[in-house]
Amino acid sequence: MSHPLSPNWTRILRWSAPILALPLTACDWVVMNPSGDIAVQQRDLILISTALMLLIVVPVMALVVFFAWRYRSANKAVEKDYDPDWDHSTKLELLIWSAPLLIIICLGALTWVSTHKLDPYRPLDRIDAKTAIDPKVKPLTVEVVALDWKWLFIYPELGIATVNELALPTNVPVRFDITASTVMNSFYIPELAGQIYAMPGMKTQLHAVANKPVAGVGFSANYSGAGFSNMRFGYKALDPAGFDAWVAKVKAGGANLDRNVYLTLAKPSEKAPVAYYSAVDPKLFDAVVNLCPKDGQRCMGELMHINMMGGAGKESARETRGLKYDLPNSHVIEQSDENKGQETAPDAPGAANAVPADHSSHSGADAHAQHR
Repeated sequence: MSHPLSPNWTRILRWSAPILALPLTACDWVVMNPSGDIAVQQRDLILISTALMLLIVVPVMALVVFFAWRYRSANKAVEKDYDPDWDHSTKLELLIWSAPLLIIICLGALTWVSTHKLDPYRPLDRIDAKTAIDPKVKPLTVEVVALDWKWLFIYPELGIATVNELALPTNVPVRFDITASTVMNSFYIPELAGQIYAMPGMKTQLHAVANKPVAGVGFSANYSGAGFSNMRFGYKALDPAGFDAWVAKVKAGGANLDRNVYLTLAKPSEKAPVAYYSAVDPKLFDAVVNLCPKDGQRCMGELMHINMMGGAGKESARETRGLKYDLPNSHVIEQSDENKGQETAPDAPGAANAVPADHSSHSGADAHAQHR
């Protein structure tokens, strides 16, 4: 027979409860407090789904406690209710099966609707719950490249690019075109929209909108090697005037992002600082998607067109120049290149003075091959 807790133990548990709950104060509730309409809809989906499932979970847990207490061995008052021949109840069967079935139907309908409504490839039809988007409004395009281990953002309509900093105007629809340089990554800004994968040789899309000025952090949600934990970037949503000022600041940087600069930037580096480029090669992103940013490489789009047309003939079997995409002669890492574990990007200010990390003995090709 169990004994009640002593007053001392009761007092200890009462006073220690806030201390035990202290670790929860470090939780970041940004997913539950987003600043973008897509993320708001995703939050609502989480809350509605959880509430529907709790309609079953809570009564079941309550009934477990109720039955354990009511039919305990010490309760002699219920012995007369014992019926060893009972094996069926139509009412109970209907209750047991109908309630979960209705909830599953509701969850299924909710999933089907939200899957189509929140499809990352689907253009937005509203700014927020009260404001529709004019079909004539063209979204702002941002081209995203996941590098090792940093993020490159290209604004093709503005002719600028940044490293590890993303700025968006509020209440303007945005279309992200996303790819990766070498390995698969995942682009994720919790307060703006859900995550979507970035894959080499492919282009994925994500549509989103920021509804209020805010500063946050975006990151890679898919492990991609040694520098993964530092693969983060600053995110900020600015009002129209603030965004225009930010664009002017980037354009005043003076640096030009061409193919050679990109190939240097794409080499593995950790904790790369923010960098601005006031001019960008307009065909750079397409070259990255087609795995041909290096001079002399043949683009995947060209090769697929040749295959679609029936091939290039027997003589093409010897034309292997420009067809090397994997290590050691990839479009990013050369066999002779060594990853010194620098704390900054190779072309960033102060990179030459960076202190090598402990893993500097591995070459870039070797380190990257371990994570492919």
